[in-house]
Amino acid sequence: MSSSILLIEDEPQMRSNMRTVLELEGYQVQAVSNGRLGIEALRKEKPDLVLCDVMMPELDGYGVLALMRSRAETVDIPFIFLTAKGEKSDIRTGMNSGADDYLVKPVGIRDLIEAIESRLRRKREQVANAVPALPSFDSPLPLESLGLTPKEAEVLLWIAQGKSNAETAILLGSAEATVKKHMERILQKLDVENRGAAALIAIETLTRA
Repeated sequence: MSSSILLIEDEPQMRSNMRTVLELEGYQVQAVSNGRLGIEALRKEKPDLVLCDVMMPELDGYGVLALMRSRAETVDIPFIFLTAKGEKSDIRTGMNSGADDYLVKPVGIRDLIEAIESRLRRKREQVANAVPALPSFDSPLPLESLGLTPKEAEVLLWIAQGKSNAETAILLGSAEATVKKHMERILQKLDVENRGAAALIAIETLTRA
């Protein structure tokens, strides 16, 4: 069965073009023109993923994401921002708001599909591995109990949410090489071979906290 996507985009031509592209890729697409209609659609049917613009009338993308993350029935739906706001500060704000990804327009079709498939695949893996759905990502402090420094705990907190080294560097305002070095030490301290295993340990720890 094909995955379902809720597309929230206020610009008519962009909305139409993206819907066509996604449907040609085999997705079931529901497209709406603003955040308020997006929330109404979410109440009626739970999509597999939400693709949302930031700047919209009535309710912007940040408002949509905040409402989604505040409700148990939608808190775990993968959410991707798609916007023309491409400054580093915009990206950092979007990711800090709880988005799973942040794509800047114009985005290539392959890049868009790869981002969507990556988030859908991660969600399927979480379900298959019975990863707890609602760990608390409010604070990195519980991760220090794993023997990590405060900075290492902060890095692992973002890695556990599926962020790459590059994304984590943006969020923390540091160099990607610095994040990579922290990640090497985290793997050594946790005695695991890859970031996926480290993320699972982090999620289990944050769920118990």
